[in-house]
Amino acid sequence: MFADRAKIYIRSGKGGDGHVSFRRELFVPNGGPDGGDGGKGGDVIFEVDEGLNTLSDYRHKQKYSAGDGESGKKTRCHGANGEDLILKVPEGTVIKEAESGKVIADMSGENRRQVILKGGRGGLGNMNFATATMQAPKYAQPGQQARELWVRLELKVIADVGLVGFPNVGKSTLLARVTNAKPKIANYHFTTLNPNLGVVDLEGGRGFVIADIPGLIEGASEGIGLGHEFLRHIERTKVLIHMVDAASTEGRDPVDDIEKINLELKAYNEEIGARPQVIAANKIDVIYEGDEDPVQRIRDVFESQGIKVFAVSAVSGKGIKELLYYVRELLDTVPDEAVVFEQEFFPEDMHIDENLTYTVEKSAEEANTYIVEGPKIEKMLGYTNLDSEKGFTFFQRFLKEQGILDELEAAGIQEGDTVRMYGLQFDYYK
Repeated sequence: MFADRAKIYIRSGKGGDGHVSFRRELFVPNGGPDGGDGGKGGDVIFEVDEGLNTLSDYRHKQKYSAGDGESGKKTRCHGANGEDLILKVPEGTVIKEAESGKVIADMSGENRRQVILKGGRGGLGNMNFATATMQAPKYAQPGQQARELWVRLELKVIADVGLVGFPNVGKSTLLARVTNAKPKIANYHFTTLNPNLGVVDLEGGRGFVIADIPGLIEGASEGIGLGHEFLRHIERTKVLIHMVDAASTEGRDPVDDIEKINLELKAYNEEIGARPQVIAANKIDVIYEGDEDPVQRIRDVFESQGIKVFAVSAVSGKGIKELLYYVRELLDTVPDEAVVFEQEFFPEDMHIDENLTYTVEKSAEEANTYIVEGPKIEKMLGYTNLDSEKGFTFFQRFLKEQGILDELEAAGIQEGDTVRMYGLQFDYYK
């Protein structure tokens, strides 16, 4: 199955925590702190792989995480950095933030590799905090938290020319005739279930890439039929070949068909609807003689609007050469600039809450007891040694600077009351 969309969760690596340790060796007086720094977390990187043409690899696995950095070690040893996560995607993949739909990166043109989420920095070990007044710091810095994000991947094929029109008008037959593509061809609707690309070779190396966009019918821009699944694939095209059944083999009016498809293109994207277009009036080999000339009728309606009409037969090849050379001339009038979707969402601006939360509550079960807990408290307790006088002094200063003591007083704490923080408890005195 052709997969041109996927939703995945990505997470960068957490930075490793700094280490708390002291040098203890015989005959080495005053060894001092030697806790090493934590390693950096791994980045999440997207990279273009020329061998891929679908996003099927991301249909069966949704969650991807880079490696976490290792914690620092004693004897000033630095923790290992986390392994980067490299996700391979086909050229033309647009990465969007899942909730807002804003573009993070467009993996096309010169953008072959981009870091989407950076890993957390490693925390500093206690060897970095030694000062003249604190020569034995018993605390270290935690590693920076990982970044995480749900993203949508959308493949928008890269082609110069988009081939549009109702089902069963001969688009696949034309593509097979003018390129080396081998699309499925049969006499029923929706034979083509995914976009097909092919290269048109013209003299002098002036060829171009053409994409057959399947499934367009009236209402496609609103989700009817298959066309809404593939309209995104014409967003990068510069010129449109609008193919129509001039012979009305299925009883439809070719002029009405063209107008309906053009309305769908404009409803999907006004700018796409205004792009240069040429009409290929197909199946002229089965037009009955003596009938009103349908090709002339199409010309009367659309050439007055500046849209050139070519009478062609995709089966016999009649008129195809003239059509292709005219399309080449149209392409020469369009600025030779790749359609690149500009970045709208910047993951590096996502707020990582380094100031984690906490709660201060009076116990409902124990008299004169107050409970302080939360990620901020848990993390601080995790890298502070309260068994030492200096470590406990550092923690007291932390409680004051963070406003926790003020909140305890606001909650009604009195001298001699008990404060409990996870497995730790102490009496409160000013």
